[in-house]
Amino acid sequence: MRIFGIDPGSRVCGYGVVDLEGGETRFVAAGALQAGREAAPARLFSLFRGLQALLEEHHPDAIAVETPFVGPNVAAALRIGEARGVVLLAAAEAGASIHEYAPARVKRAVVGHGTASKPQVGRLVQAWLGLAEPPRSPDAADALAIALCHARAAESALASERGVA
Repeated sequence: MRIFGIDPGSRVCGYGVVDLEGGETRFVAAGALQAGREAAPARLFSLFRGLQALLEEHHPDAIAVETPFVGPNVAAALRIGEARGVVLLAAAEAGASIHEYAPARVKRAVVGHGTASKPQVGRLVQAWLGLAEPPRSPDAADALAIALCHARAAESALASERGVA
């Protein structure tokens, strides 16, 4: 199963791709799409086109997207919501199953607790995937963590189907 994780952002959108096969998770790719400083419609269009190209290149079976953390900044929450809309549109167009995970659930799945820092997430992603160093972009590390969270959920679902506890 190929899993494409996405950490939506209005200016930087992280992505991470892993393969899950026989209980093993293997790193495929990771990075961040930079939307630049253009007006919002141009940034969102750029994000959409970038995601389309990546999804076409990697042909995922599943797409895992982080749900937004809504803090006190309403304007920021709206911008992230716009980016998530573009992400979900690109994901739906790709035809893979779409799964959403809250930030705390992702951190619990990868680090063991829901309040992990970005550097902790990066180090645990590095260890889990056997990378020489943590991903350079924290957005890419977060996207890989989202993909790994789905990998863990998929493994649990398969074990439940087989009657394995």
